[in-house]
Amino acid sequence: MRTAALHRALTEPAEPHLRALPDAVAALLTDLDAPPRLGAHLRAVHDVAARLLGALAEAYPGLAVAAEEVLFGAATHDIGKVAFPSELSGPGSAHEPAGYELLVASGVEPRLARFARDHGSVAYAGLGTEDLLVVLADKVWKGKRVTVLEEELTARLCAVSGEQPWEAFLRLDDLLERLARDADARLAFQARHPV
Repeated sequence: MRTAALHRALTEPAEPHLRALPDAVAALLTDLDAPPRLGAHLRAVHDVAARLLGALAEAYPGLAVAAEEVLFGAATHDIGKVAFPSELSGPGSAHEPAGYELLVASGVEPRLARFARDHGSVAYAGLGTEDLLVVLADKVWKGKRVTVLEEELTARLCAVSGEQPWEAFLRLDDLLERLARDADARLAFQARHPV
């Protein structure tokens, strides 16, 4: 069992500060004997999702988002890597359907388990706003920017704010740049934990 190493990944102080995963998710990861690196990754993406949600709520109060869904999705999106640990350090998408099935088998409602299955989708226009935010957090935590993804979110921000697309994009771009600044530190935090 990797319990002690996983516990460190889920609780040790990090710079920048990374908030804790929800207790139910941390317990599930422990029950599954998840690799510590997976715990560190989920913690980093969850923290970025929380920061993203906070900034968007302040800038776009009219944006209807189920924040708890986004936070759960960010905290569990890669849980299928428990079954496919090679995908922690290499490419692969087998963890996506496996994560959905694992969560449903653990009693998670399908509407919440969907994030594990759908976070790899590039059909951004077909995703709900909550799903877009999970996908975005999973990119920007490591400093990756995806123009088509950001354009889809910009369109949704314009729809609720009445801003011109260039205005909304500049505001989003500034937010994502601020979040991406700590990408190297988050990557180093994740790398400190074994696969």
